[in-house]
Amino acid sequence: MKKILLSLLFVSTAVVFTNTSKAQVRVGVSINIGEQPEWGPAGYDYAEYYYMPDIEAYYSIPRHQFVYLSGNRWIFASSLPPMYSHYNLYTGYKIVLRERDAYRHFNDHRVRYGKYRGRYNQQVIIVNHHDNGNHYGQYKNNGKGRGRGRH
Repeated sequence: MKKILLSLLFVSTAVVFTNTSKAQVRVGVSINIGEQPEWGPAGYDYAEYYYMPDIEAYYSIPRHQFVYLSGNRWIFASSLPPMYSHYNLYTGYKIVLRERDAYRHFNDHRVRYGKYRGRYNQQVIIVNHHDNGNHYGQYKNNGKGRGRGRH
């Protein structure tokens, strides 16, 4: 009888640990293809925000909300405010951002992407949150290893 109980305990413990490990693996995969709005740029498997330089506002894809500055506060809302009613989401230029809380880097985005204001020929830019400007070897001096890149 003890052998049967021990066997059942062992099997049930193994099943619990197996299901737990499968759940942990699934959590680590980040794909939000189905969550992106129909007016968003196509061809990306993951994005956190779109930055729209024409109106200096963001769209948070995971939250399905627009993010814009009102006074000195960031507003999260399901629609744009009336002052942006003229903006066409389908034709306006959008920069794809993969960084969390992208609006916290607004001053940088405003300067970096201001040149895209008024453009309607969608050339999408991806900004990866790990891009720190060191591109590992791209600036090496003719293979002599004296450039600015890391080895």
